This record gives sequence, structure tokens and C-alpha cells, in this order.
Amino acid sequence: MKRTVFFISDGTGLTAEALGNSLLAQFEKIEFERVTVPYVDDPERAEALVERINDAAKLDGTRPLIFDTIVRKDIRAIIRQSDGFMVDIFGTFLDPLEQELQASSSYTVGKSHSIYNGDTYEKRIDAVNFALDNDDGARTRHYDEADLILVGASRSCKTPTCLYLALQYGVKAANYPITEEDLDDQQLPEVLRPHRDKIFGLTIDPERLAVIRNERRPNSRYSSMKQCMHEIEEIETMYRRERIPFMNTTAYSVEEISTRIMVSTGLKRLR
Repeated sequence: MKRTVFFISDGTGLTAEALGNSLLAQFEKIEFERVTVPYVDDPERAEALVERINDAAKLDGTRPLIFDTIVRKDIRAIIRQSDGFMVDIFGTFLDPLEQELQASSSYTVGKSHSIYNGDTYEKRIDAVNFALDNDDGARTRHYDEADLILVGASRSCKTPTCLYLALQYGVKAANYPITEEDLDDQQLPEVLRPHRDKIFGLTIDPERLAVIRNERRPNSRYSSMKQCMHEIEEIETMYRRERIPFMNTTAYSVEEISTRIMVSTGLKRLR
């Protein structure tokens, strides 16, 4: 069973996607064909989109789902005339909020993504640059500036997590790959010891790690199941011996990994 889903916005569409996908994730047995349509900010574009939605309804033989975060009521009214099932995110919540707050919304497009907030914006950019400069153990001399140091086997999601933490939360996160040489004495690498209180470990199921590594270096010792099992077993033993907090990333997205790290470590995000 397949349903077409439209994520519609008068901005980037990121909010509609995030909220819509969170709801769709509860319906695992249904196949969804996702279509994101950003910047629907005038009646002409809305009318063209209605035709597109109606075409999808005819092709599928069932109503497309629509998740929208369109602010303007006149444009939402046009979309509502389509043959889709509309989940009007802003319309559902803005009206009750206006009543409760006894105030009118500014109906300003893009408010949810107005990231520029002077000092906060600059700190996020600095955090991203820090993550890039301190990726993969490249510059350990800057670890005293880090808010967090992620450690783990190669390809265990350290780099994307550091970048997400930087961009979304303003966290200065470095990462250090644990190698076979580091595991010889089953102790935390010497360069990391002065920063023990900033360290958080990542691990991953060996089967998943082997798949990821084979995409990079197929049929190599590095990507073999035997090597992956050995590294993960030794790394997790080191975490426990050194009392390093850690999590298994196998079943989680970068967003989920990052959120769990923030909760576990007590780090505060920029506002």
C-alpha cells in the first residue's frame, strides 16, 4: 500500500517535514512517497500545487496526505480545496493559541527558522568550524576548548554527530577514532586522559559496522566481520573499564544520537 505525501510550506519546508515524518513513522506497514514543496507563498503557486495534488490523487486512486506549515490563511484555503487529506499544522495550533494568549499572530513567514540571533548565530558557526577542524583526531591540542569529545571506532557516526551538535545546539564537539594501537593496553589513549570529563563514547553493532565499512573499503581487513567484532568488543571493554559513558548508535538517526548525548551529558544548547 502506497500513499503520496506532500510536505508544503511557505518557507523551507523543514518544519513540515520534521513534524510530518514524526507522525508517519508510526505507520510502518505503509509505503510513503514523499514530496516536499517549499516556498508556496502566493495564490498562483498554491493553485498550481492543487493541480499537482489532484493529479497524484488520480494516479494513486486515493487521497494524498498533506502536511503544511503555511502561515497565510488565504493560501491555506486554496490548498484545502484539493483532493488531498490536509493536516494543517499551523491552522490547527495558531487559532487556539491566539485565543489563549488573547493576541493575534504576526503571520510572518519563516519565523521558525529565523536562526540569526547575533551572538548565538556566531557561536553556532564557530562550533561548526571547531568540529571540522577537530575531526578524526586531527588537532588534539585544541581539546581544552571542546565542550565534548566523541570517541569510538572508525565509521561509528562520530563526525556527522559532531556537526549536528554544532549546528543545532552550538556545542563544540571534537572526535577521536579509537584504533587498534589505542586498544593494546585497554586504557584511554594518553592524549584523551586530561579531558576525561568531556568524553562520550559511541559504539555500533559489528554487523552494521561491517556493512558501512564495506561501502568505503570493500573486501578489506578493515571492513571484515572479524575485524569489526574485535574492535567493538575491545572498545566497549575499554569504555566499561575506564567508566566512559557510551551509547550504541545502530538503531538511531544522527538527530536521536545527538539528543541522547545532550540529555546524558547535561550539556546546554544555545537559545
